[in-house]
Amino acid sequence: MRAAVFSEPGPASVLQIVEREVPPPGWGEVRVRIVLSAVNPTDTGTRAGRGVPDGVAPPRVPNQDGSGVVDSVGEGVTGLEPGDHVWVWDASYARADGTAQEYVVLPRRQVVRMAEGVPFEVGAALGIPALTAHRCLTTATDGPERLAPGALEGRTVLVAGGAGAVGNAAIQLAKWAGATVLTTVSSKEKAELAAAAGADTVINYRDEDVVARVREVSATGPNIVVEVNTDNLGIDLDVIAPGGNIAIYVGGKFSVPSFKAMLKNASLDFVLTYTTTEREKDNAVTAVAEAVDSGAFRVGEDVGLPILRYPFEQVGPAHEAVENNAVGKVVIEVTQP
Repeated sequence: MRAAVFSEPGPASVLQIVEREVPPPGWGEVRVRIVLSAVNPTDTGTRAGRGVPDGVAPPRVPNQDGSGVVDSVGEGVTGLEPGDHVWVWDASYARADGTAQEYVVLPRRQVVRMAEGVPFEVGAALGIPALTAHRCLTTATDGPERLAPGALEGRTVLVAGGAGAVGNAAIQLAKWAGATVLTTVSSKEKAELAAAAGADTVINYRDEDVVARVREVSATGPNIVVEVNTDNLGIDLDVIAPGGNIAIYVGGKFSVPSFKAMLKNASLDFVLTYTTTEREKDNAVTAVAEAVDSGAFRVGEDVGLPILRYPFEQVGPAHEAVENNAVGKVVIEVTQP
């Protein structure tokens, strides 16, 4: 089989396509033929040597997320059989083999069956973005542990960066759960994408006063903020509802205007999907799968997340596209559906 491998950290050019043996599934494992492998910023970071430390040294096959077809199941596996269409998550976290290869073997828990008719593009776009978004929407102590229709009824959510992959997922999942969704973007083009995702109010922060606009459309302010940029904390604390929660899913050092937070009795949570608890991850996977299978979570330009496709031979340029902040979901065509 073909696999994209990097033997040392570095730029996208360190990725080389090599031939490897097809791995057999062990007890409790599933072998998946990957149709589409997705590229996330965390994947390019791992390849470059600045990703989340997981104790695994090169050579490695990158990419956490993907979709494909069950090829073989090991002893002890139930609920899946060859031919099932599936999506996978955290394929290359604490493991040497991610989804940038024709076949990957994973524990049963990390392989999720898709309902008939769900496109492979949807499955590939889940994983890191959707599971991160779910956790951000459920960190509040008075909120639901698992999203479902009505779980966020009566709540207002502010999503920073609504045209990004996590932002898009947060908008779609929050709307599915019944929330009113506000979002911020940096351009007219991104505003159109965020609106297509289902946001009730889209604010271009380059042209509008975010605080004034949020106060105009929301009497209480957002109960939940999904935050991609810690520079926004001052604004978040200005507009957040009393007792509200801010979930941050990016790294970096910053200072907190603590008196503002105290006045609102606001809480601040940090989210990294890799290291959530087993219960939190299972809740996220279950909810995301339900949203997908019900048709409430989709991908494509018409729902705010354009799909940018690359042939397997261009795995390097696909990584570079993500590093250059491509707008949309970058996927690599590994095998034919």
